Parts: sequence; structure tokens; C-alpha cells
Amino acid sequence: MADPAVRIPDAKVALSTASVYPESTATAFEIAARLGYDGVEVMVWTDPVSQDIEALRRLSDYHRIPVLAVHAPCLLITQRVWSTDPWTKLQRARTAAEKLGAATVVVHPPFRWQRQYARDFVDGIWRMADETDVRFAVENMYPWRYRDREMLAYAPDWDVTKDDYRHFTIDLSHASTARTDALGMLDRMGDRLGHVHLADGRGSAKDEHLVPGRGDQPCAEVLERLALNGFDGHVVIEVNTRRAMSGAEREADLAEALAFTRLHLASARPGAPGSPSATSALRAPRR
Repeated sequence: MADPAVRIPDAKVALSTASVYPESTATAFEIAARLGYDGVEVMVWTDPVSQDIEALRRLSDYHRIPVLAVHAPCLLITQRVWSTDPWTKLQRARTAAEKLGAATVVVHPPFRWQRQYARDFVDGIWRMADETDVRFAVENMYPWRYRDREMLAYAPDWDVTKDDYRHFTIDLSHASTARTDALGMLDRMGDRLGHVHLADGRGSAKDEHLVPGRGDQPCAEVLERLALNGFDGHVVIEVNTRRAMSGAEREADLAEALAFTRLHLASARPGAPGSPSATSALRAPRR
């Protein structure tokens, strides 16, 4: 009997606005539309447009490119964006996602020096997730390293699979920096995987965010496994193009990343013998 036809899964491929830095959020919408991405993930950071829901709505409408996810302002450089209170930041990210029609808010675990926030984080994320249909997808991070020293900068842990969250974001560049097995992490996330940040790395202490296929991470294998599992979340290209010598070179990198992602999402055959049957991004009962 002939093999079943290849079927591209329901997962949409989005461009993180961080992928065009140091260009603007507005530029990210323009490039995503021109290259044929399914949508964007807005990184809320120091660009005023990224913080302005109405400006984002106008960009989305003008370029006919939806906002699929909002990345809450969790970086060191965004400590004063939207508020200095981390819970207020998450509330505003949820409001932005709801008003823009985005399915997911991406959030990092707290820094260790945010002691009260870290202490309440797991329970607080569950409370917020219970108040909305928007997914709060907590992202894996990594230890900070300098020469032969290592600092655990995130709490409760940089490996978010050690704690109890309804949804996870897996970031392959962060897995590379942590020098952890990305496929093992994917297995531990299981049906709670709701969101993917796709980028490559070579195990450097620096978070590299290389174009997929240019490092040693199992980017292709992850995408093929998502396809076999019927993943219906979002795959977000979050790569570093700061060294691009021109706008054309940046766009070439982002076009290559998109082609790589779609190729490997389409290369697996859902329903093939031995393929997993679980569907991801289900709301799992709390342990």
C-alpha cells in the first residue's frame, strides 16, 4: 500500500520581532509579511512600539500579519518596561495578548534576586493561567557562565521541567547554552509543550540564537517530532541577525530559517507506524 501523503501540521511559523534587532518592531512586521511567515511574536522591550497595543494592532492590520504570541518583558534591559513589578508586567502582557488575539504569553522564570517573585512564581503562574484562555508558557533558560565559573541566575530553576507549569516554551538556543539534551527536555515537557523558540547553538556560554542548521542542536529532529505528535502550537524563529551587513543579508537569514522550519515540519508523516499519538498543548491536570 502506498505511504500516506505528507501532511503539513497545523503549527504556525512565526517571526520573533527580536530576530530583526537592532531594527525596529515595525520592521519585523514588514519582513514577516514579505517573507511569508504566518505571524509574529512580539518581544516587549525598549522599543516604544513593542509596548503600545494600538500601534501593534495597526501594524498587524496594515501588513495583514497576526500577532500570535507576546513575550513578556523579562530581560535585564526591560526591568523598567511596563512596570518594575514583575506581576504587573505579566498582567499587561496578558492584556496585550487578549486584545491582539495572541494565543500565548512567553515568560522567563524569575531571577534569583527577585526573591518574593520567585517564591510565589509557580503558584502565581497557575493562578494567572486560570483567569484567561491565553497560555502562559514558561521558557527554559540556562546557567550563566564565565570562564570556569557557573552562576544559577534563575529561580526556582533554569530547567523549567523541574517545576509544575501548565505550559512550557522550549528554546533550543537556551538548551545549547545550558549544555542539556534538547530532545530529553522535549520528552519531559510532553503534552505541556505549548510553544517553541527555534534557533541553533554550538554550546557556547553565550546565548547564540543561530539560524537553524548552523549549529549542533537537533533542530530538524525536534521539528519532525512535533509534526509526528500533531503539534498545533506555534514555532517561532528567534535568531540573532545583529551581524548582518545589510537588510538583504538579514532577510536572507530569516528566509533560510523559515524554509528550514517548514521543510522539517513537513518531512514527517503523522500516523506512520510507531509515531507518537499524543497531541501537545493540552491543559494537563495539576499534580
